[in-house]
Amino acid sequence: MIYGYARVSTDGQTLDAQREALICAGADEVFAETASGAKFDRAELAKVLALVGEGDTLVVTRLDRLARSTINLLSILDSLSHKRAMFRSLSEGWADTTTPHGRLTVTIVGGVAEFERELIRARTGEGRSRAKARGQSLGRRPALTRHQQDEVRRRKLAGEAVREIARSYNVSASTISRIPS
Repeated sequence: MIYGYARVSTDGQTLDAQREALICAGADEVFAETASGAKFDRAELAKVLALVGEGDTLVVTRLDRLARSTINLLSILDSLSHKRAMFRSLSEGWADTTTPHGRLTVTIVGGVAEFERELIRARTGEGRSRAKARGQSLGRRPALTRHQQDEVRRRKLAGEAVREIARSYNVSASTISRIPS
């Protein structure tokens, strides 16, 4: 069975052209939705990915309709591969796992993406190590200055309610509770 998947980002766009192209490409059933590509919890995509099985093919008009990043695309392709299903993009001829050439190309692209992920991870780790060595603090800045934290400690010791202290600094009660007395 050939399944089509179509997506547009906003309500002002139309799915008609994608539906027509997918039907012309032989799609027996088309799953379509209006959702941002950045969202990973797209209902229609989840439905079609759950439905696709061995010997089936998932077809899209363009790769950006299916995935927002290379990592996301490769994850979806890996999922299809484990189900022994195929994938085909109508616009990007290289992204066609129904042919040996397409499977080779997707495998090479996957290898390059994995290599790139490892390089990014290594560079990020090195940067964090250098920052720590310079004494730079990592992460989010504290909501309260050291002086304010000292005042909070004094007020808590004096028995003032945590909620009252939090209101006076315009922070949550949990922020005040985390400051040791």
